[in-house]
Amino acid sequence: MANYSITSLYSGSKGNSVLIESDNTKILIDAGKSARALCNALSEIGKSIDEIDAIFITHEHNDHIGALEILLKKHKIPVHIVEMSAKKLLMRSKDVFEDILCLHTPIFTENIGNMKITSFPTPHDSEYSVGYRIEIGEACIGYATDIGYITKEIKVALSGCESVVLECNHDEEMLLNGSYPYDLKLRIRSKRGHLSNHDCAEFASDLCLIGTKNILLAHLSEENNDPDLAFDEVWSAISDETVNLKIASQYQPVKLI
Repeated sequence: MANYSITSLYSGSKGNSVLIESDNTKILIDAGKSARALCNALSEIGKSIDEIDAIFITHEHNDHIGALEILLKKHKIPVHIVEMSAKKLLMRSKDVFEDILCLHTPIFTENIGNMKITSFPTPHDSEYSVGYRIEIGEACIGYATDIGYITKEIKVALSGCESVVLECNHDEEMLLNGSYPYDLKLRIRSKRGHLSNHDCAEFASDLCLIGTKNILLAHLSEENNDPDLAFDEVWSAISDETVNLKIASQYQPVKLI
């Protein structure tokens, strides 16, 4: 029986936030959308923002930090962020952020309660972007979204993780045939963009071969993807009935485990 749980509060271009909790520790990875949306999502699953021990930010794009400014005016929760990513927050509202942000070098490890959280670099078009590997006793969780491709660092960080939150952003044909401007399509498909269903499926299959048992597909594009399409492509690649595969929603909490 797992000694932790993983719940996506919401996931997508409108906002991202994931709750990871153990018996005595609760952290959020990212805090997008708004403070109200974040608190409401927590309330929907019977939790409170007052229970959160720390927030870990992947990068400074608004769909990952949108809730922070208002949230931190009322709730003094430590926010862990790479220093290069923090520039935007400090420029926006230095008086709110400067005493509460925990600034880090790109590769860092932090212990919160019984969790050991270690960052790793991810390829994305931001000032800097990281994923996280979270160790809770013998269990290990991996988190990697907003990734243009699967790097060596991502492979190493997620290898051996029992549970993984992994980007599955777009179907390549839907993106190419969709309404996005050509330069935006190029950005999404680039090595500093977002991970396609195909690339996600290949990597998910590799992870399952080395022990991953729970996968949450995250950051699906509303216009350039379809949840059933993404699920079917990844599930076909995994072909393992023992794997727990779920899709995060843009609008409501989804519990992986």
